[in-house]
Amino acid sequence: MNLTTPSSAAGPTRLALYLDLIRWNRPAGWLLLLWPTLSALWIAADGWPGWHLLAVFVLGTILMRSAGCCVNDVADRDFDRHVKRTAQRPVTRGALSVKEALAVGAVLALLAFGLVLTTNPPAILLSFAALAVTLAYPYAKRLVSMPQAVLGVAFSFGIPMAFAAALGGQEWDLSSVPPHALGLLLSNLFWVLAYDTEYAMVDRDDDIRLGMKTSAITLGRWDVAAVMAFYAVYLLSWAALGRALGLGGWFLAGIGVAAAQALWHYTLIRDRTREGCFKAFRLNHWLGGAVFAGVALDLALR
Repeated sequence: MNLTTPSSAAGPTRLALYLDLIRWNRPAGWLLLLWPTLSALWIAADGWPGWHLLAVFVLGTILMRSAGCCVNDVADRDFDRHVKRTAQRPVTRGALSVKEALAVGAVLALLAFGLVLTTNPPAILLSFAALAVTLAYPYAKRLVSMPQAVLGVAFSFGIPMAFAAALGGQEWDLSSVPPHALGLLLSNLFWVLAYDTEYAMVDRDDDIRLGMKTSAITLGRWDVAAVMAFYAVYLLSWAALGRALGLGGWFLAGIGVAAAQALWHYTLIRDRTREGCFKAFRLNHWLGGAVFAGVALDLALR
């Protein structure tokens, strides 16, 4: 008699595979996108932005990060099977087909676009540029010596979109997006360089063997120093921009808490262990959360 029940004999359900594909059980990825976007949204709205814009950017961030995972796994499937950390991803191990993964990604991106359509023309225009950068990033790892810079643009694009949604009107132009939105984007790019270099340090040996290009490989023995310099540029430039925009003590307190975390990350990455570097990357969303908390508290208590 076969005592194996159907549920135990069967593999993962399609839903379980889709959730694994979009890293549903690893929210750190979309939190890294969310905190700078919400910080920009609060600054643009001069405080509470309202439930509509909050819902659009929270849900849109989750959906677009999930769509990006689908594209990334398809693009990297032939490389990921040679890396222990990524070998069991659904597309890589053949549990999901390329067409199915891309279909899931397309549906998620369309849902995110539907949310953008409820905002205004400037935000809609910027969403096309955001999509283009998202699609380009997986292939930058084959061409660019520091593809983390491309990821930095992709992960920071919510900043000008937040300003466009909060300040833009019904004209199809981007004149409503102020220059300091670009400044905050460029500043946030350095934070992405910091945490994604930590992430790249985890897989450096595998990436060298596979011929991939990453900032960890490009920077070589200067990787730890560069990560700390990236943190410094990010925090100092956000502090300067925030002060120029009228943010005060609570905002600077949030920057201080984030700086303390960056110093702690140095202790995690200085020996370049896989475990330490991955832990530093995985916990980076707390650093971004501290900056957002400073922005929100400062605007609420002024």
